[in-house]
Parts: sequence; C-alpha cells; structure tokens
Amino acid sequence: MLMVVNRVLLGLVGLVLLCVGGAVLATGLGASVPSWWPYTGKKDVLLSHDDRDRWSAQGWWWPVVIAVLAVLLLLMLWWLLSQLRRARLAEVLVDSGDGEGALLRGRALENVLASEAESLDGVSRARVRLTGRRSAPEARVRLLLEPHVAPGEALEGLTREAVGHARDSAGLEALPTEARLRAAKHRAQRVT
Repeated sequence: MLMVVNRVLLGLVGLVLLCVGGAVLATGLGASVPSWWPYTGKKDVLLSHDDRDRWSAQGWWWPVVIAVLAVLLLLMLWWLLSQLRRARLAEVLVDSGDGEGALLRGRALENVLASEAESLDGVSRARVRLTGRRSAPEARVRLLLEPHVAPGEALEGLTREAVGHARDSAGLEALPTEARLRAAKHRAQRVT
C-alpha cells in the first residue's frame, strides 16, 4: 500500500511541476496565458531585480537557498530511484542440468519456503521475501515464534530444513538468508 501511495504522490508532484514549468515556458515564448497567471509577458521575470537585491546584503541568504534546493533535489532523486527499484525478485534461474536452465517464479519459491518454515515446531507465522539477482537470490525471512520454542532451535530448523530444501530444489549453490525472529505475544486468559 505504501508503495502505491509513494508512486501516486510522486506522479502528482511530477505533474504539477511539469504544468508549472510548461506554463512558465509558454509565457517566455510569448504564448497567451490565463489572466490569473502572475507572469504575463516575455520580459517578465520570476524574481525582479529588487527581489534579488533585497537579500543580497545578507551573506547567508544565497548559500542557504542553494543548499536547501540542492538537498531537496537529492531527496527527490533518491525518492524517484527508490520507486523504480524492485522490492521482490520476480524469477529465479534454476539449473535444469541440460545447459540451458529454467525460470522459477519468485513468489512460488517464497510461498514454498514460507509454508515449510511455518510447519516447523514453534513457528506461528513466516513471511519470506526474495531479493538479489535471479542467478543469485537472497532470502529475507520473518518468523513469529511461539513462547515455548528456543530461538536457536527455530533458526537451526529454518536453516537445515526450509532453506536447505529450497536451495537444493532450486539447484542453487547458496541461498543467503537473513532471518528476523519475533516472539508471539499472548493475552492473559481467564481460567475457571
């Protein structure tokens, strides 16, 4: 959901900037603009000479304006690039043994890995996300543990069984895995 909101917001900001920039360009080229537009002619400028000179006596003004605009530009570029980055691995390249290979859907491997992790003793819920390259995937696993299980045992079972089986079945040399463990919180219940 957050990714959708980010993309919509980024699109709206881009559309507003494109419209304002196009209107300023149209004014500069001498095209007719609406009467409410603050700049109406070719000779009109965004900042008049008086506006620019008002702060020129202050030595801090222009460096601060340039620094703020530079930081704003870097933040917007970072935001744009983070939206273009894929969060999940769409497919995994599996060595089929005939020299060509096959493609395995990343979601399928995530689902199998999560269901096998959930079948481990003491694991209440498991979430898996594949990242990296399709020839060298990496797994991020989140486990919700029941109160009676030791975290070391759950991690050993995850490594030996779920990750080991996924690595072997996909024909991968290695499947680096980052596991985050969290204990389930249970509410007190009334005993009668």
